[in-house]
Amino acid sequence: MPENKNRQFLDFEKPIKDLFDEIEKQKISSEKTKIDNSDYIKKLEDQVLETRRQITENLTSWQKVQLSRHPDRPYTLKYIQKMTTNFVELHGDRNVKDDKAMVGGFAQLDGETVMFIGQQKGINTKMRQLRNFGMANPEGYRKALRLMRLAEKFNKPIVTLIDTPGAYPGLEAEERGQGEAIARNIYEMMRLKVPVICVVIGEGASGGALGIGVGDRVFMLQNSWYTVISPENCSSILWRSWAQKEKAADELKLTPDHMVSFGLVDGIVPEPIGGAHWDYNEAAANLKKVLIETLKEIKQVPAEERVRLRIEKYSKMGFWDELPV
Repeated sequence: MPENKNRQFLDFEKPIKDLFDEIEKQKISSEKTKIDNSDYIKKLEDQVLETRRQITENLTSWQKVQLSRHPDRPYTLKYIQKMTTNFVELHGDRNVKDDKAMVGGFAQLDGETVMFIGQQKGINTKMRQLRNFGMANPEGYRKALRLMRLAEKFNKPIVTLIDTPGAYPGLEAEERGQGEAIARNIYEMMRLKVPVICVVIGEGASGGALGIGVGDRVFMLQNSWYTVISPENCSSILWRSWAQKEKAADELKLTPDHMVSFGLVDGIVPEPIGGAHWDYNEAAANLKKVLIETLKEIKQVPAEERVRLRIEKYSKMGFWDELPV
């Protein structure tokens, strides 16, 4: 979790920022005057917690999108670091190169070996460029598939952590078969004989998310989103401008509550008050608990039955009407 002085605040978090500024002001004043302001500072800290709670309870769809992109929000490697031990990262698709936007490897989760795979955004400008802002190329999805098959070979469960604004849309990605790579992953993940859990930890956009998003159980963190297109791009298509992005976010029904009601995801993982960026340890502990309980449940089902149920689960998704003949 970032130090107070390094925290970044979104527009709607301004009341929290004002309280932090006042706390800092009181601490400086106390040092200069040697007057004990600890009671007042404690009161302000309690106000911070309550303000975080109030803001979280009344978030719009667009504000949840903003929180999912918060620069202080934990990414895939942070969750792996906090939830597991003995993580060994594996590299390369054995064909083109190692895509830094997609990470994965074996780790110990509560004493059990699990394959973790996920998109990784950068924590600063240099790392964001290296990680391509979490937008994987075809070789990233092919690396992910290679790791899934490796996990299946050794009969180890798979956990994918989804956080991407979409697969990389560049010309070179299309030349190397971006669409085929994502489609292949969806097809192969349906047939994996080991337990697969998918979690949207931030942004879950389009095929970039689906490329590692097929599993026995799919969860979303409380302040994440999951849909076919980002609100900005949806707005630019429908209204020829990004100005309607807030309306687009509402119309897309992209929040975890909507996804559960549509039957597209299986549950919501709670975040710390105010969002995952306020407490990395609590955010990881909440997710770890869900993963351990779900893995225990899924492992009770025989492999062939698991595959059948997975195919049935995705075959039922969507809404349609049949016209009388």
